Amino acid sequence: MSTTPETAPKRGSRLPRLARRAQLLEAAQEVFVANGYHAAAMDDIADRAGVSKPVLYQHFPGKLELYLALLDSSCDAIVASVQDALKSTEDNKLRVAATMHAFYDYVANAQGAFRLVFESDLTNEPAVRERVDRVTHACAEAVSEVISADAGLSREQSMVLAVSLVGMAQVSARYWLGAGDPSFPQQQAADLVASLAWRGIRGFPRTDT
Repeated sequence: MSTTPETAPKRGSRLPRLARRAQLLEAAQEVFVANGYHAAAMDDIADRAGVSKPVLYQHFPGKLELYLALLDSSCDAIVASVQDALKSTEDNKLRVAATMHAFYDYVANAQGAFRLVFESDLTNEPAVRERVDRVTHACAEAVSEVISADAGLSREQSMVLAVSLVGMAQVSARYWLGAGDPSFPQQQAADLVASLAWRGIRGFPRTDT
């Protein structure tokens, strides 16, 4: 459940440290997603969480550290989803579909964490850029391992194909969400792009056939 001024705990209420940290990250995500990094203020985040600024600073020494902690969580989530999708089946056509749906599910999530990863207004900050690049590389690395093992391509060749698939997934998912066409539901959009991806990748036959 999202933290709003109405549902946030009253100031002064005590929570275990880990629970308080999770609550602060949830409030921060709502503020950063709505306003972007530069327009977000620690006062706004503290108000959204229902805590004082000193409490917020006890957990995070500054706005950048808070943003990076949130970004780490958001990055880990999409990487884990892609890895799980690839492990979910040995059928490569279904693997492509599952991976595409992992990206569409991530982008369609109402909390909007994808905006921190793929639409950050702080990519000139090296620590942010490193994390954003890590998502593409980690997802592509997982995909490339399957391509290399099945098609017998070199690591470099497999990575180029994998980066292309990852880019297709996240860019098309963001476009679909932004278009907001109710006649074109998420399942249909993800299936359509997965079909396109599969038509391309199946041109590299399995080495065991």
